[in-house]
Amino acid sequence: MHIEELDKNFTVKAPEGSTVAFFDVTQPPFTVHGLMWDENGFYRIPYEVAVAANSGVEGLNLHTAGGRVRFCTDAKSIVLRSKMRSVSKMPHFALTGSAGFDLYEENVYRGTFVPPFDIENGYTAELMLSFGGMREITIHFPLYSGVTKLELGFPPGSKLEKADPYCIEVPVVYYGSSITQGGCASRPGNAYENIISRLLSCDHINLGFSGSALGEKSMAEYIAGLEMSAFVLDYDHNAPSAAHLEATHSVFFNTVREKNPDLPVFLLSRPQPNPSDDELIRRDIIRRTWETAVKCGDKNVFFIDGTEMLKLFGGDSGTVDNCHPNDLGFYCMAKALEPVLKAALR
Repeated sequence: MHIEELDKNFTVKAPEGSTVAFFDVTQPPFTVHGLMWDENGFYRIPYEVAVAANSGVEGLNLHTAGGRVRFCTDAKSIVLRSKMRSVSKMPHFALTGSAGFDLYEENVYRGTFVPPFDIENGYTAELMLSFGGMREITIHFPLYSGVTKLELGFPPGSKLEKADPYCIEVPVVYYGSSITQGGCASRPGNAYENIISRLLSCDHINLGFSGSALGEKSMAEYIAGLEMSAFVLDYDHNAPSAAHLEATHSVFFNTVREKNPDLPVFLLSRPQPNPSDDELIRRDIIRRTWETAVKCGDKNVFFIDGTEMLKLFGGDSGTVDNCHPNDLGFYCMAKALEPVLKAALR
């Protein structure tokens, strides 16, 4: 017997015979954030930039971490219809996080468009909404899967309008490892960047590339050319060795800083409450980048000690595998960054 037969709350809802009008989210009044798109689907950075970095970035560029679609509606339900080029299934990562879409209504979580377990190239699902009247909707894209097309369906007579802009329209840019990409949040809205986006009403771009953020100069140069309100550098986990991290970290920071002299930059070490000797060496390498910048008069660079972040609540209960944060771990990361990022963005 399937669990759905025992508990209706485990049922994956999909519309059967629903009468709805579908709209492509790349068209007005919808606004897509954190992603680029063309006839082949959604991606995060220009293809040539991804290829110049490494093959891992080239593939993961097609994952939609950090993507959001925003709009306003008075609809009582929304049907989501997605076409997907890839779906990541992992033993330690909920499918709702890697391939699901989260819906927030007036910044309140209302549900996840849950993919079926046998998903291959997309799915259709429906969510009921709670409030009456026009309200703002944000839908978070999957963290570890590729989306080629996304359509939203609304009942006849529903109104659709453009959402108000974020309070901070110029995005915060995050570059880093699988943790930055969102592994292993149980659903997309719980990745720490998405939490911060809702807390501070700020747009953002997620450039987390699982296992592939190697701190290449080409990637630093691309990021340096972006318009951004702040930059978070967090690729400790993907550096093959402490020596690699030391050889690239200050270079990466200085490349971004050269083109953005007043940009708030946050240097993170890995979120590990019980660090090994190697992890402490890596943390100190990152700290030295910060210390050197401060000694040179930089007043807009900040160091966030990852060994302290998860101690806020759960300590070693904040990961799924002593590496990737769970929802509690991501919340700790968001709360560690929120006050300093908020102050810098002012």
